[in-house]
Amino acid sequence: MKNKFIVTAILLATLTSCVSPKVYKNLEDKYATLKKENRSLQDEYDALLKEKNKADNELKQASDNYDAAVDDKYILKGQYEALLNEHENLKNSYEALEANSSSAIAANSKKNRELLAQLEAKEQALASENDRLENLKKELEVRSNRVAELENVIAAKDAAMTNLKNAISNALTDFEGKGLTVEQRNGKVYVSMENKLLFNSGSWAVGVEGKKAVKQLGIVLGENPEIAVLIEGHTDNAPYTGTAQIKGNWDLSTKRATTIVEILQENESINPENLTAAGRGEFSPIAGNDSAEGKAKNRRIEVILTPKLDEISKLLGDN
Repeated sequence: MKNKFIVTAILLATLTSCVSPKVYKNLEDKYATLKKENRSLQDEYDALLKEKNKADNELKQASDNYDAAVDDKYILKGQYEALLNEHENLKNSYEALEANSSSAIAANSKKNRELLAQLEAKEQALASENDRLENLKKELEVRSNRVAELENVIAAKDAAMTNLKNAISNALTDFEGKGLTVEQRNGKVYVSMENKLLFNSGSWAVGVEGKKAVKQLGIVLGENPEIAVLIEGHTDNAPYTGTAQIKGNWDLSTKRATTIVEILQENESINPENLTAAGRGEFSPIAGNDSAEGKAKNRRIEVILTPKLDEISKLLGDN
């Protein structure tokens, strides 16, 4: 029994040496920086959706204003035509009465001048309304173009992430039913790998089958350099009882995430600046920890793929 304990201790010490303190510290620092950038990207993405909703509302308001202006124009046009008819009638009446009554002529002359003044005012109002209508039409076109531009950028990003999700699903098809899932939500792609595919209990060394899955994923990531990659390690809520070199579940989850980063870094096509390792411990479960099945689902590595939003940020800045 004593010899077995010594062999186990030597084996664990050997596994621990795979991650040097310097690499571990550098990855932790890098994680803090990149996680901040990840939060900034998420904020930019949320701001984009908010800006799109605002643009949609402004577009609707401009469209309503345009429709109202069209209605006002036709009302003014009707009043203008009615005044023209009334003016013509008074003109005919004036000519008929001119020979018979000087007082009627004077009254008609005054009324005619009033109508002419009203007609001139209506003409000016109609011209002003036409100008306002033209300005509203231009504003409507500008807002329509902006909404279309935002929608095109968002659609392109969503299409790119859909293509990425499909590529990953195709690359990892051999691991279906082995604790691996690929999902797309909120503009990101989530690749979840349960520990039964990657690690033995209490270990952060990746097995042969798990390493094959990670390298297959790395091939797809190497072909998509504009994707930020966050690797999160998760555990269940059972207290860690392994080697003393690990302080607890949070430490274990971080070392497991770091191990996945190191495997991905073996692919020279992947930019290390796109990679971030993070440990979440037992604090982000996806199932209840009151059953063996729930615990198994919570013990996982999640690879979160986020598009870089530089193009969208520039678009928002220009507007």
